[in-house]
Amino acid sequence: MRHIFFSFLLLFWLISVPRNTLAAEYKPESSQSPSSALLSASKSFDKSARLLVQQQINLIARIEQALSQPDPNRMRAVRGQLTIQVKAVEGFLKYQYNSPKALCTPTDSSTRLPLPENLTVEQIQIYCSLYASSSQLSNLAPLLDRLLSRRGELALVRELPLVSGERQSDPVLSIALTQYPNLGKPAIPFSTWEAIPPSPPQIIGRTAKTAIADYVPPRQPAIAPPPEALTTIETAKQLLSAAQAAFSPDIKFNDPRETFTKLDRFAYDIDPQEPQIYAKFLTSPNTGIFRVLPHTAYNRPLNTLQNRLQPSISDRYPFPSLGEAKGGFTPSLALMMVGDNFGLKQQGLNYNFMVNVGDIPLEKLDASLKNVSPQTREFFLNYQPPKQLQALQVEQRRFLSQKNQNLNHQIILADASSELNRTYLVRSLQFQLPEIIVSGQPLTPIQRRHLDQLQQMHSSDIIFAFRPVRRRSDGSYTVLWRILNQLPAPQIEDLENYIKF
Repeated sequence: MRHIFFSFLLLFWLISVPRNTLAAEYKPESSQSPSSALLSASKSFDKSARLLVQQQINLIARIEQALSQPDPNRMRAVRGQLTIQVKAVEGFLKYQYNSPKALCTPTDSSTRLPLPENLTVEQIQIYCSLYASSSQLSNLAPLLDRLLSRRGELALVRELPLVSGERQSDPVLSIALTQYPNLGKPAIPFSTWEAIPPSPPQIIGRTAKTAIADYVPPRQPAIAPPPEALTTIETAKQLLSAAQAAFSPDIKFNDPRETFTKLDRFAYDIDPQEPQIYAKFLTSPNTGIFRVLPHTAYNRPLNTLQNRLQPSISDRYPFPSLGEAKGGFTPSLALMMVGDNFGLKQQGLNYNFMVNVGDIPLEKLDASLKNVSPQTREFFLNYQPPKQLQALQVEQRRFLSQKNQNLNHQIILADASSELNRTYLVRSLQFQLPEIIVSGQPLTPIQRRHLDQLQQMHSSDIIFAFRPVRRRSDGSYTVLWRILNQLPAPQIEDLENYIKF
């Protein structure tokens, strides 16, 4: 009886309530005004188009990186991402207008299709620019397939398991492991077994023993992106720029290349405000500011692939120059961190010695070194390098092996322990031997006619000081440096003895 009574009350309420009251509580979508529907569609178009444009910008940046990297996993990843992106753009375009090619292909006025009423002029520009850019990128598919097969000659390209994972049989474990696809992990390279680091010390005039008999280090690949790929990518970027320009000015797009450049500078370069902080010091001649990186930053890890055509860290952020270039020779401040010590990068016959002179401002040091101890001043100003090549090599090894100059209980080494706000005095001797001596090859008849020119040697002998003013968490330092004295260039008097006729 109670249920029947409540049902009767509900029926009586429905009959007594006016129809316009119920209609006001719910408005179907078809009853919305045309302007509201167009505004909602426009917002939906802008949101989807903005997402696709940003994804395409990211994809182009990843393709550019994969073209210059030896890792096949990167190439395989961007190949799949290209297919997904092209299909996503194609679906979006056909949802907005059935025939993108007919709408975006230039024709004469007599055969031109009427513009869609649901799109504004700016949206049509975005539509057609996105269509043209995606069409350009789709042309890269066969090229990426070909390059992937070439990358397979450098590293192991395994078949990917299913997305849900595949069971791998194991002779020991009772339960087989599940392997999932992972293209973010570098592929295993072929023939990159390296027992010792490259660039052994240079020894001239005699045969030196090697760490491993008949050891030849593997040569890193040289990868140059195909010109047709670069042309296609550049065209796609220009078309995509036209789409970005059609968006509202308050909409910003992220460029991964700009982000990479900023992160690269943050990792290896000085901060932009540091030159402003020390602007007064840097106005003086023969001064500069420099970030001293750990030596591992300049060395490629062993048993890894690297494109030898790509600029290294020392190419992107070169060491400061300590003089004018002469005949391809430029003395440099090749300072880096070796553990907790400051040291100069050793190349060829170059060698140096340095000492911590304490908390002496760089401005108070001059060519006479009058503000340092008499023993240090005498050694730095009066030291004479050998003039024979063999003796010079012995002298270099003596400093590098810490068989040092012991001067009145003060040790003079090729490196020094790092301390903030301390000044380090350095004397650096740098040499550029003639190529005919470094190579050790016999002279050709044509070379014998120009023997005097081929024997020309360039060198420098510089005393400078540097002062670390900031230490970062990665172990690098920001240092101020100043050239104090430019000594006469050292000479080697017996170079003719090492020429093979």
